[in-house]
Amino acid sequence: MILPQKHIKVSESIFGLGSVIIELIQKPKTFDDLWNDFQRINNTKNIPSLHSLDNFVMALTFLFIIGAIQEGEKGVIELCS
Repeated sequence: MILPQKHIKVSESIFGLGSVIIELIQKPKTFDDLWNDFQRINNTKNIPSLHSLDNFVMALTFLFIIGAIQEGEKGVIELCS
């Protein structure tokens, strides 16, 4: 689910996953670096839900659509200013 609802926790939603991804982008990163950083905290106390690569890509797409992230030089992912 994209947004949390009565039976879906924020940590299980794409919306909540997007907030975690934004926190991981302190500096521009490649997709692989960002995915590896996320894998370290996936399904831990920080994110009590297991997210797949598909959910990760959907969250990145969501963040791009709302203008939170952009593609930088050499294809890196960076926060919009």
